[in-house]
Amino acid sequence: MIIQGTEALTSLIHIISESLLTPVVIILVIFVVLSILCLGGVINEKISRKPIKSEEFEKLVRDISFSNSPSEIENFVNDGSLFDWQKDILVKIARNHDIGSKARQALASELISNAETILIKSTNKTDILVRLGPIFGLLGTLIPLGPGLAALGSGDITTLAESLTIAFDTTVTGLAVGGIGYLISKFRKQWYESDLIDVETLAEVELESLNNQSD
Repeated sequence: MIIQGTEALTSLIHIISESLLTPVVIILVIFVVLSILCLGGVINEKISRKPIKSEEFEKLVRDISFSNSPSEIENFVNDGSLFDWQKDILVKIARNHDIGSKARQALASELISNAETILIKSTNKTDILVRLGPIFGLLGTLIPLGPGLAALGSGDITTLAESLTIAFDTTVTGLAVGGIGYLISKFRKQWYESDLIDVETLAEVELESLNNQSD
C-alpha cells in the first residue's frame, strides 16, 4: 500500500511538472517582450534626458543661497535646467515659506521621499525581470529533462534531442531577460540617485535661505 501510494504521488507530481512547461514558456515569451520594451524605453530616456550641468548647478546653488525672497527662489528654480519633478519639489518648498522652519524641513523630506518612491517604482518592473527571468529559465530547463532522460532510457534519441533543445533555449532566454533587466535597472538607479542628490542639495540650500529671510 505504501509503495502504491508513493507511486501515485510521484505520478501526480510528474503530471504537474509536465503541465507547467507551457505556462513557463509563455511567461518567458512575455518577459522577452517586456525586456525589449524596457530596453527601448531606457534608450529613449537616455537620449532625451538632459541633467543639469555642474556649472549651472553651482550657479543655481549660489542664486538660491543669496536670494532675497521666496518668489525670487521660484524664478531661479523655474529658469534652471532641472527636471519638472525637481522643480515641483523646490517650488512647493518656496511657496510654504510662511510656515515654521521645522515644518518646512518636514515638508521637504516628505516631498523628496515621495519622489524617491515614484522613481523606485519605475525600476520595479526590471527588478522583477532580474529575479524571475533566470528562475523561469531554470524551470524551463529542468521540466523537459525528466521526459528526456526517460526517452534516453528507452533509446528514443529524437525525444531526448527535443527535450534538450527546449532546456537550452529556455535557459538562454531566462538569462538574457535577467541580464537585460539588470543593465536597465543599474543605469536607471544611477541616474535617479544622482537626480535625488541634486534635489536634496538644492532643498537644503533653499531651506537655509528661507530661514535666513525669516530671521
